[in-house]
This record gives sequence, C-alpha cells and structure tokens, in this order.
Amino acid sequence: MAYSSRSCDQCSHERRSSFMKWLCAFLKGTKDGEANRRRPRVTAGEETTLWEEPVRPKKEEPPRHNNEEMDHALALALADDAKNTKERNHDKGENDEELARAIQDSLNMNPCQPYNPYAPSQTQARSRGYRVCGGCKHEIGHGHYLSCMGMYWHPQCFRCSSCRHPIRETEVFSGSDSLLCSVSQFTLLGADPYHKLCYKELHHPKCDVCLQFIPTNRTGLIEYRAHPFWGQKYCPLHEHDRTPRCCSCEKMEPRNTKYMSLGDGRSLCMECLDSAIMDTGECQPLYHSIRDYYEGMNMKLDQQIPMLLVERQALNEAMEGESKGPHHMPETRGLCLSEEQTVTSILRRPRIGANRLLDMRTQPQKLTRRCEVTAILVLFGLPRLLTGSILAHELMHGWLRLKGYRNLKAEIEEGICQVMSYLWLESEILPSTSRYGQASTSYASSSSSSYRPPPSKKGGISHTEKKLGEFFLHQIANDTSSAYGDGFRAAYAAVNKYGLRQTLNHIRLTEGFPV
Repeated sequence: MAYSSRSCDQCSHERRSSFMKWLCAFLKGTKDGEANRRRPRVTAGEETTLWEEPVRPKKEEPPRHNNEEMDHALALALADDAKNTKERNHDKGENDEELARAIQDSLNMNPCQPYNPYAPSQTQARSRGYRVCGGCKHEIGHGHYLSCMGMYWHPQCFRCSSCRHPIRETEVFSGSDSLLCSVSQFTLLGADPYHKLCYKELHHPKCDVCLQFIPTNRTGLIEYRAHPFWGQKYCPLHEHDRTPRCCSCEKMEPRNTKYMSLGDGRSLCMECLDSAIMDTGECQPLYHSIRDYYEGMNMKLDQQIPMLLVERQALNEAMEGESKGPHHMPETRGLCLSEEQTVTSILRRPRIGANRLLDMRTQPQKLTRRCEVTAILVLFGLPRLLTGSILAHELMHGWLRLKGYRNLKAEIEEGICQVMSYLWLESEILPSTSRYGQASTSYASSSSSSYRPPPSKKGGISHTEKKLGEFFLHQIANDTSSAYGDGFRAAYAAVNKYGLRQTLNHIRLTEGFPV
C-alpha cells in the first residue's frame, strides 16, 4: 500500500508539473505574441536611428486592470505552489522558478512600453544589466526610449550639443524662430549630436559680404573666395556684382556697413577713413618726416621737390602727359613728374557726409621744371601709412634722377623704390628696439650715419593702424607683377646681403643688382 501511495503522489506531481509547463509555455507565447504585434518605426536620413513607438491596445479589448487582478491572484497561487514543490524536490524546483519568472514578466508587461527588436528581453536584461541612459546616466524604465550611437537614451536626454534642446520628431518653437528637430535628420560631429540647422549655423561658412550661408556649387562643394591677408570670406559672385571694395585695404563692403564714397569711383572703409589724409596741407608734415628719414639714411635730397595731393582724374591726366619715366601700376597712386604741367590739387579738406565727401575745393597749379624732378603727386583720401609708403617710393624715384641714375630697367628702378617704401613702413609699425629689418641694418653698417628716425606720428599708432601697415607690407612682399613684385624681391635680397649703399653703387655701375 505504501508503494501505491507513492505512485499516486508521483502521478499527481507529474500532472501538476505538466500543467505548469503548459501554463509557462502559454504565458510565454502570449508575451511573444504581444511583442510580435509591435512594429518599430524606422526613420532614415543623414543619420539613421530607431525611434520606439508604443502599441496602443485595441478599443474592443476589455479593461486591463481586471485581467491584471486575475493574473496577480493566479501568480500568487502558482508561486506558493512552486515554493512548496521546491521544498519537496530541490532538483525539480528550477522549472517552477522559471515559471514564476515567466509569470512575473507577463504581469510586468506594459502595453505602452516600446518594442525594440534589437534590445535584450527582460530576462536577458537581468543577466546583462539594466538599460542606462547615455545622457543622465540613470536607468531607463518603462516608456519611450531611443537607441542611438550604440546607447540608450531618454527622449528628453538626447539633446543637441549646441542649443541643448532635445532632438525630437516634432517642431519646437522658441520665440520667433522655428527649429525642426528630427531624430532622422541630425548630424554627428565626433560623438556629439547636433540639429542640422544648429550644425549649419556653427560650421557652414557665411559670406562676410551678404551675410548669408555660402551656397554650394554644382558638384555639391562649398566654394568661396578669401582675402589672402584679412581672411574675409565671400561668395564668388561678389567679384562680379559691383560690390564696393575699399581702395586702401581691399576689403569688400558688407551689406550692413556703408563705405565712404570719395566721388571718383573709389570707396573707403571706416577704419581706413579714420587716418586718411585729404588735402595737400595736411600731408606736408608727413612729407617732411619722410625727407628726414632719407636724410637719416645718408640719402639727403638736395632739391626742394613740390608735393601735391590730387584727385584720381588729375593723377591720370598727369600720367598721360608724362613722356618718360618709370613704369606705373594699373591703379596709379603716386607719380614723380619730370615734365612741366598744370595740375589740379586738393586745396582744403572736404567735409564728411553720411557716406560721401562734401564741399571739396581744388585749385590748378602750374609746375615748372627747375631740376630733373618737377613734382611728386599722390592720390588723396588714403590712410597715413599708405600715403607715406607712396611718398617714400616716389621720393626714391626723385633721388635716383637727382643722383644721375639713368635708363634703369623697370625691375631695377621699381624694385629699389619698393625697398625704400618697405623699410619706411617697417620703421613706423615695428617696435623701436627692432624697428629696422636686416636690410636696413645691413645698410647702417655700411653707412656713416647711425641715425634712427622715430615714427612720424607722435604718440605711436593704434592697433588698427598697425594692422593696416602690416597689410601694406604684405602687399609689397607678395606683389605678382614683374616690375614691382619680382623687382622688389630681387632688390630686397641684394640689400639684405650687401647693404643698401653697396647695392646702390652696384646699380650705378652695372644697372643691375649684385648677386
């Protein structure tokens, strides 16, 4: 009878185990069915991410809270039965523990929880660890979450690295601006996500003239022009749409800034206007300081050469009337006259209006020839340092003629004149301890004079004016013309190597530079 009793108990236990296995499989199948009915919505753009969308229960389904109460009661009964069975048979308790976990997973299943086919199951999550938000570093519970860049995120934690607003699928309005923040359209810079508009605002170059994003060309590349010294970036079309350019520093006029019109087709930016010289009387102190500079370099000019500030038209007319002399640049700013002419000069500084000059007074002046040089003409309205560099250049032409240097090639004469212009600019913008470059130092070692002229402007120069002077030095050193560019570089190399005096002597004897 004892044997028969054990057989009945064993049969009862086997029936109960079979029922538990069936119920476990049923519950797991229910969970898998719920999962399979969820479909993720995948959005594709420049960066493809997976946005989890919850599955809403059908309207005809009964309220879930009734089912949950029944499931909860059934789970308690089964868990209690599993506990008793585990005490009786430890080896067979593993099946009951698995059943309890399956029931608990079924009860914890939330119809609003997103489905992610790539995310681990609840059981796998327990063994591998919880999902941790890549933003706030907290656990991601039930509800929406985002899988991106190999991490999980709360939707509110996946933010743009620039504006710090969440990257969403809906439009976000901030003040008068509208930002379209789409998960499927964001840009990664390294590991940092950006809204496309924010990334464009930060990294897409804007035109410094029209202040708009520089468009792409036909091949999809961003194409723009950049000033070699100032770095000003602008759309290629502005080179042909008559956008004003400063006649001094060559910067293009931005749309939100007005340049000063000089009335002869030239425009001047406000920075250059600040130190511009407008009439002959205003230029006289600068002219005399440059003559003193020549005298300090043991290159005194024995003749008093008249100097006039003139308009663009008067300079062009004087250049046409000059039958001989040095070559001129396409845009002539100065001229060393050797012929008798009548020239109209600026008598009084004009008034400065909103964006043009007013009440300019001029007077004609007849120039008579008393020596090899009749006069020096300089274009009005240029900054002090540019005006001075032009005067230093033209005075060297005068010095060469007065000293008997005849029929020099353009590269030789213009090259050595550019060297004197360059050295004078250096003396104005460099500190007094290193005011002269190697070229003038080499000259001083071969000259009987140790004179070091101070800057011609009392009180020194401003940072803006110093930057302008550096630009004028850059222009001289990087000129691409054969006479002014190649000639300067050959002359400067010779002066650096042999000194100014020996170079001038070599030019007198051979009409060329020493090598």
